[in-house]
Parts: sequence; structure tokens; C-alpha cells
Amino acid sequence: MDDKFAPLNPAVFRDTIPLFREKTEAFHAGELSKKDYKGFSGKYGSYAQRDGQHHMLRLRTTAGRLTKDKLNFLIRTLDEQKVPLVHFTTCQAVQLHDLVPEQVYSIMDNALDVDIVCYGGGGDYPRNVMCSPLAGVDPREAFDVLPWAEATAQFLMHFIDGPKMPRKLKVAFSGSNANEPHATFRDLGFVAREDGTFDVYAAGGLGNVPRLGVKVAEHVNPRDIPYYVVAMINTFRKYGNYENRSKARTRFMVQTLGSEEAFAKAFAEELAAIQDQDLRFPDVADDASHKTGDGSVPRQSWQVFPQKQEGLYAVQWHAVGGKPDLKVLHKVNDAIQEIPAAELRLAPDEGAWIINLTGSEADRIMDIIADDAAQNAFDASEACIGASICQVGLRDSQQMLRDIREAVKDAGVDPWLPQLHISGCPSSCASHQAGVIGLRGGIKMVDKKPVPAFLLYVNGSDLLDNERLGTELGAVAISDIPTFFVMLGQTVKDTGLTWDQWVSPEKLTEFAADWVK
Repeated sequence: MDDKFAPLNPAVFRDTIPLFREKTEAFHAGELSKKDYKGFSGKYGSYAQRDGQHHMLRLRTTAGRLTKDKLNFLIRTLDEQKVPLVHFTTCQAVQLHDLVPEQVYSIMDNALDVDIVCYGGGGDYPRNVMCSPLAGVDPREAFDVLPWAEATAQFLMHFIDGPKMPRKLKVAFSGSNANEPHATFRDLGFVAREDGTFDVYAAGGLGNVPRLGVKVAEHVNPRDIPYYVVAMINTFRKYGNYENRSKARTRFMVQTLGSEEAFAKAFAEELAAIQDQDLRFPDVADDASHKTGDGSVPRQSWQVFPQKQEGLYAVQWHAVGGKPDLKVLHKVNDAIQEIPAAELRLAPDEGAWIINLTGSEADRIMDIIADDAAQNAFDASEACIGASICQVGLRDSQQMLRDIREAVKDAGVDPWLPQLHISGCPSSCASHQAGVIGLRGGIKMVDKKPVPAFLLYVNGSDLLDNERLGTELGAVAISDIPTFFVMLGQTVKDTGLTWDQWVSPEKLTEFAADWVK
């Protein structure tokens, strides 16, 4: 196999850990500012938390896939290192929180033994490659995109220390119209077609100045994916804004070049310039399970999803705020280790799926997660880790979610509300601009005084061919937000309709109008 497509030797990453240790010790000795340390540590997938004493470490879990070996490593790490907090992220990675430096060094090193690389997990580097969480088992998919996502992730690792990379190059693969990983509005996205090829989108992204992606190619042979990766990098090197860090993202190239058409033309020119290079993927191995059902049927539940493999099922597990109960996580691992072909997949909404289950095995998993799993769409709401932990967070999104949940559950209206997306700051780590209702941390002027608030976004959509960025309506004071959702849920309930039957952009905007004045 050509070296550019081969896995990098773990020693390449292991050899970088002593420098990380040196800089971390300097930070704790007061020799390095929090800002300067953040600029360095992000490259290692780690950041100091708000208190300046504890750290987060991000485990790069390509395509959200936690095989039995990787899941077992995670559990062993939680036990041996006594990790208190785990967060499943919207980029399908695992974040470990409240760590002291010695824990970070040890976990970062040991993770390499199971092919989990933290290096490049943050900062201005190719990030965790995302993928439809049910790739390979979803009856709605055009084809299984997982092998191509994994091959692309491996290829991208060769660019980790490349010169002048785009800031946060995020790559995603969607296998169906559900478009869970937002492939049509990432820095680079590949959307599967029924004929076995991909449509390619580029220069999209959420956060400050969000933008839907530009379609730059259709009917692309999967083996040609590396050409599009390199063309994206080269396009940014030529037209990207390296002087202004706040604009050092691929989506600002559309603005720089003047139009989507101009960007697509520039991308096409860079693509043409590398056609003489040998960048085609070799054949990608398909390691899909050949497990079949045993005739058992699971009990009815919104958590159960029939796979395209006859007689097999996937079970959704969405812990509150993406923070799984660690005792439940242990039990899930025990079951997965015993169940043939079972696997845990992280989802882009901070949830997870356990796949390749017979009916009786699905019932077993549902029994295990019963007290730690969402029971409806609202229960599966997203929240970033929030300002109590994150350095750049403006508001505590996790606490906001807890306050909203308590209020609407006490009122009994949670089944009439949708999944919420709550980000603590404009970075959109909970994809607040892509959901039907999103919140992001901010302030509101009340009697000419600033009060803590969240800005309200409505009517976003991530569905393929129906993508919309949410409209920012204005700010709602934190103290008013739980009541807002209680009244919204009660309004829908009183109609006798479900949320999906009731909601329309006009109704939602009209309801919110009085709250954002």
C-alpha cells in the first residue's frame, strides 16, 4: 500500500508527548498564559478548563465508531484513571473532563495502543472525520459510507503537521437524506448517491457567520476522494485569510472570492492542477458484519431502529446533555463485549447507537440504559459542555438544559417539544443554527441593564435538500427560558397535535415574538 494511505506509526505521535508535558508544566508553573497554552495544547486535543487547574482530553473516534477494543479501552481508562466526567460531542468524539496533567499524559499515550489518536483533535488541524452514525446498517442509506470516512481520516492524518492548514478542517460523510453529520455545510462534505458515487460540498460551517456549503462536484468516484481533500487544502492555502484568525475558516473564502460561483471555479482550478498526481484510494476493505437475526422481536420503543439486515436492530442511547452515567456506560460495555458483532456508534447529536442486535439483545440493552436514556425527542436535546468548564463559554448550557428539562417535565409537556440545541457561545458546538430551535449564550438589555440570556434561533434544518440556517430572533433572559418552553409545549399540547404536526416557521416565529422584545 502507498505510504500516503497507510496508517502513521503510533511512535510519530508518541514522540510528541514529552513536548506537551513540558508546555503543560510551564503553564501550571505560571510561565505560560492561558491563551498561549490554549494555542499550543489544542494541537494535542487537550485544553485547560476554566478553572486553570483541570484539563479536557478529546479522543479522536473516527466516524464515531467505538469498536469493542476501543470501547473496552475507554472503560479501562475510566476505571484506572478515575475519570469523573465523559461527554459525547457533536463531532462524534469522546471528551474526558476534570483531568490533572499526569492523567492527560498517560491517557494520550495509552490510547495509541488501540489506534485512538488525540493529536490534531483541536486547534488548526484536520478534525475528527464525521459520518452517518448508522452507516452500513441504515435501510435509508444510498450505500455504506463508513469505509470511505475511515480511509479519509487515515489519509488526513498525513497532513496534521502540514504547512498553512485551514483552521479546523472538518470533513463529513452522509449516507442518507437525514444528513446527521451536516455534510452539506462542513468545510468539506461527501454525500452518497444511489449510483455509488458522491456529491461534494465545500466551504460551509456553523458558528460566527455561518454558511451552507457550495456544491463543487457531482458523481465523484469514492476512490477519487483524496483529490478533493488536497484541492480543498490547496484552495485555502491560496485564498484563505491567514491574517485575521476570526476569518481563517474555509467558509470565508466565498466572501473573499465574491460569490459561490467564483469559489467553485477556484476549487475546480486547484482540482485540475493535481490530476497528474497519484492520489486514488486503493480498494477499501468492507468489514461489515454478516450477523443475521434469530427471529426475536424487541418490544416497541422509539429507541429501536430496524436495520437493513433482516432481524437486526439498533438501539438509541442519548444521555442528558451527552453526558452518560458512567455506571451505565460500564454495563453497556459489558453487554457489547458479550454480544456478537455489537458495536457502539457516537451520533452527531451527542447521543449513541448500539448496533447489530437481535430483538432479545435490543431488549437487554434497553433494560441497561433505561434510567439514562432519552424517551422522546425533547429528552434528546443537545448542550455543549458549557461555561462552567469551557474557557470560551459565555453561558452554562448544561445548567440551562437541566433547568428547562425540570420545568417542562414538571408541567408534563416534554412529549410536545422538539430536540433543542443549546450552545454556550457563538461557536455552535451544539449546532444551534441547524435545529428547529436553538439557543446560544449571550446577554439581553432589561431596563438598560445587561442580564444573562440566550439568543433564540428558530426554523433551522439539516435535512438534505432542505437545509436552512436558523433565524436569530433575539435574546431571552435566562430566568424566562424555562417558562418559555413550558408555554410552548402547553400550546402544542392544547391543539391535540404532535410537535411535527403543529410546527411551521410562521407559528414558531409568531409564538416567540413576545419573548424576544
